[in-house]
Amino acid sequence: MTLNLLSPDHGDWNRRRLVIRAGIARWRPDLVALQETVKDAGYDQVPDVLGPAYHVVHHSRRSRDGVGATFASRWPIDTVHEVDLRVTDRVDLPWSAAVVGEIEAPPPIGPLLFVHHKPTWQIGYAHERELQAVACARFVENKVAGRHVHVVLAGDFDDTPDSASIRFWTGKQSLHGTSVAYRDTWAAMHPEDPGHTFTPTNPLERAGEMSLELGRRIDYVMIRCGVHGPTLEVVNCQLAFDEPVNGVWASDHFGVVAELAAPRHPPGAWATSSTSEREPSSEHPP
Repeated sequence: MTLNLLSPDHGDWNRRRLVIRAGIARWRPDLVALQETVKDAGYDQVPDVLGPAYHVVHHSRRSRDGVGATFASRWPIDTVHEVDLRVTDRVDLPWSAAVVGEIEAPPPIGPLLFVHHKPTWQIGYAHERELQAVACARFVENKVAGRHVHVVLAGDFDDTPDSASIRFWTGKQSLHGTSVAYRDTWAAMHPEDPGHTFTPTNPLERAGEMSLELGRRIDYVMIRCGVHGPTLEVVNCQLAFDEPVNGVWASDHFGVVAELAAPRHPPGAWATSSTSEREPSSEHPP
């Protein structure tokens, strides 16, 4: 799951908090990327909304008001890396970074990297978001070189599917001499649905600083592809917190929840008779 929580000094946090806590308890995501999280001397928002079942990693830098970004995992996190994405002088968001957790997920998933990517947000800063995407992608490629490891990429990317940075992530164009490919889980399941996550249908968005917003999809969960395609199968992908609960909207963003599974027939090899004839598993994947 990825979700921009909207800093608690906006909206009615006491009511929004209850909606978010209940929603996350219902979804029970194994991996979560959260943006606009607050951590200061008196309050750590993430354990409050997630509960005790998660290992939590905060981005190392925060704004003066304690706002930053965080990811969490139900599975133990072995090693954490952070890529500073303040790539030009225009990037004034202190917590603009890619934070990468090396995680040993249980079988049949196995080892994976969970990458929480947070570029800068401003309209007209496409150049910075392109540089940030390339910096993050290059770091990940160096980490996975020669390894059999899945990569799940998530976050509030602040760019639409037709932008250069997202086209780069999804393998539709190269940038700065680099190319990668990640499967966009929403597009995989809903190719004809724009899936806006930041939209004026949400009154919290209309009340915010971007009051003339027309609607965009800027929040993503993606899976890194090898030369034969993604290493995990997208079983399902849905928006989360896209409707009010008793009149309360959780955030000015909708979340994205993707259900992933190890493929019965791994890309890169021909199916054997046993894999091609196997019935789909009824078990819920991690």
